Amino acid sequence: MGDPKRLRRAYETPRKGFQKERITKVKEVKKEYGLKNEREYLKAESTIRNKRATARKLLALDLETRLKREKELLDSLIRIGILHGKPTLEDVLTLSPESWVERRLQTIVWRKGLANTAKQSRQFIVHGHISINGKKVDRPGYIVSKDDEGKIAYHKKEMILEQKQKLGRVKEDAKKEIADAFEEAKGSEEVTEETKEVKKEHKIKEDAKEWMLWLKIKE
Repeated sequence: MGDPKRLRRAYETPRKGFQKERITKVKEVKKEYGLKNEREYLKAESTIRNKRATARKLLALDLETRLKREKELLDSLIRIGILHGKPTLEDVLTLSPESWVERRLQTIVWRKGLANTAKQSRQFIVHGHISINGKKVDRPGYIVSKDDEGKIAYHKKEMILEQKQKLGRVKEDAKKEIADAFEEAKGSEEVTEETKEVKKEHKIKEDAKEWMLWLKIKE
């Protein structure tokens, strides 16, 4: 069989690792997107750096050769969902590592509301609760294409999030209060008008509670 090949590192380390601005930025990105370690950020950074380097090389080629290879690069980025519309090579040069992190399965599951936080999203994926087009995917760093984004769902069993449970209880309580008010108001015209006000008041309370829970989810 021979000796196995030595795996090549999929990222490059920074030339100056102890820069305060860089360390602060990496910490913020890790916290926002729930990344496990700095290595996951370095992979995204290296990928985007390579894409920008390719774009710069293409800009130096003759027009005929450039147009063919430019289309391949832009189409691949559009297919992944990083670029939209009719992009140019100048758009590739403006990409940041965060644009690649946004296409990770972990981030998209969180953005779609299938998890309350990015860290919870990672947990769901690693534990096998997320699937794409019916197939379980347990890699948080899996890059989701634009076509597959709408096929992401819970695997076999739907996960019930805590906020969804609270929201459901609020709605059920409000409906019960309104139903009880109508039961008491049967057969009385005068009370019926009063019941309409009760219904309106409960609707306002329900909307307010739902809005507060939504703000908590977004946080």
